Amino acid sequence: MAQAMRPNTVGGLFATDGKPHPRQDTLLAVTLVLGITSFVTAMFHDLHLLSSWTGLVGLITGAYGQWISETTRERFGLILGMGAAGVGFFLGMAHGGLFGGVVG
Repeated sequence: MAQAMRPNTVGGLFATDGKPHPRQDTLLAVTLVLGITSFVTAMFHDLHLLSSWTGLVGLITGAYGQWISETTRERFGLILGMGAAGVGFFLGMAHGGLFGGVVG
């Protein structure tokens, strides 16, 4: 009957530990915004600079967020953001890259 006295800590996919994580939540939001921006702009050939740079920064912030994340909710959102950033980054690279089209 010891299990009857313990709170149910097993939650759903978005379970949290009940503590605030402002740094992790900020990285989650930044990664999602950069990932969505990179993914959407990758659909336009002329926006390859924006797509590739936001994708690269989104992958970096997502990787750091994964390193310091503490809950499943954070990791789930970071993986979604990194996936979108990765697709946007690689399509941006295929359309001209980080510096393509810049006259130097």
